[in-house]
Order: sequence, then structure tokens, then C-alpha cells
Amino acid sequence: MQRALRLLEAASRHPAGAPAKVLARQARLPLPTAYHLLRTLAHEGYLRREKGVFVLGDALDRLGPVGGAVQHRRDELEGSLEHWRDAIGVPVYFAVYREGEIDITGIADAPHAPAVREWAEFRATGHAHALGQCLLGQLDDAALLDHLDRYPVRPLTPHSVPDRRALLDRLATRGCADPVIERQEYAVGTVCAAIPIATGAGSATGPSSDCDSDVAAAMAISLPLDQEERLLPAIEQLRTGIGRLLGSLASSISI
Repeated sequence: MQRALRLLEAASRHPAGAPAKVLARQARLPLPTAYHLLRTLAHEGYLRREKGVFVLGDALDRLGPVGGAVQHRRDELEGSLEHWRDAIGVPVYFAVYREGEIDITGIADAPHAPAVREWAEFRATGHAHALGQCLLGQLDDAALLDHLDRYPVRPLTPHSVPDRRALLDRLATRGCADPVIERQEYAVGTVCAAIPIATGAGSATGPSSDCDSDVAAAMAISLPLDQEERLLPAIEQLRTGIGRLLGSLASSISI
């Protein structure tokens, strides 16, 4: 349901319509998943396909205030992420782990602070980037092993964690509240840091201090390698100021 609504939100930004690839990218969904959902939404009348692009359909009115509420929550999250992007001068990412998948629900970047290019699907390569490692480190043993069975560990760069055993050892030695630092493991020339966000009863409560979270959530930043000296001060600035984001982070878990 959440992924379908994200596609509708993406389509609402294109009154003249947009192709599936554009909507999939803006909704942060794998293209095959997006194609399947777009066909279903078109069949139900929520979208129409015209000359190779998707536009909003008449049945969207049936969503009523539900669709508006979801859009409001997403706007609130995006506004909060953009605030910290501008305050710190780095791209800011927010993700949750739900239904067995890494779901990056928000990215705020700018020309002066570009996000990491998704050259390998974020969802399938959580072992190689800070945001994914931070989420995987919050899972219980059964959920973690299930994820790694479905998405095997494989090196993406010469700096990547080499195998499943090495990843499990790394996750086991990291404290739940510790930031995750990743240097060129996902993309050569890029360093990243992520912090866990504690949740309770479906609401974000702040930077995690223990492992008792109902939903795994995390925030991350990235920088070019030649600016690595900014990474730790920037992630600490985000940690200390995270309280301003809590309302939108809590809402975003249900997006």
C-alpha cells in the first residue's frame, strides 16, 4: 500500500505525465516493482497510461483525505530533511526496514551537496552502505539472516566488506547507539555515516541508545572522499539536533 501511494505521489508532481522509470526513481522503487504497481494502479483507475506516460486517473478521488494525509506526512519529512541538508551542507537520507526490505523514504540533496548515485540497487546492497548496515544492525538474528539469504553479501568495491562472516562480525561488535562509518564500500570516492533512530510503538523517539526498537530506522549523510574530515563533525551535528525531526520521522514510518 505504501509503495503504491508513493508512486501516486510521484505522479502528482507531473501533471503532463511521466514515464515509469521517472516515477520509479522518484518513489525510490526498483523498476520491476514499480512496473507491477503501475499496471495495477492503472487497472484500478488511479492512473491512466497515455502515449507512454502515466497521469493521475479519475479513481484517485476515492482516496479522499487518506491520500492528502500521506502527502502531508511526506512533505513534512522532506521539509525536515531539507532543513538539515542546508544546516550541515551535506545530503541527508532517511530509511526504515519494513516488510523485509530496506526502504529509503527520503533523500534531500542539492547541486552543492549531491546524493550518492544509486549505481547498484540500495535495497539489495545494504551490506555495502552505511544506511543499510545501520538498519541491518538493528534486526534480530532471524530477520538479519533471512535478509542475507535473500540479498547475499558481495563486494561492490575493493573496500567493501568481503563476505557474510565479516559483515556479521562487524555488526556484532558495533554498539546499538554507535554511528556506522563506511568508507568507499558502496561507491569509490565517497564516505558515509549513519545513525540509528530509536522507535517505540511506531513512533520515532530519537537517536537510538539501545536495541529495543519496534521499527528499524536510520538517518545518514555522505561526502566526497576529499572532504572526509567533515564526516564525523557533520554526523554529530545531526545526532545532537535530531529532536527537531522527530515528529516527521515518526510519521514517515507509515508512509
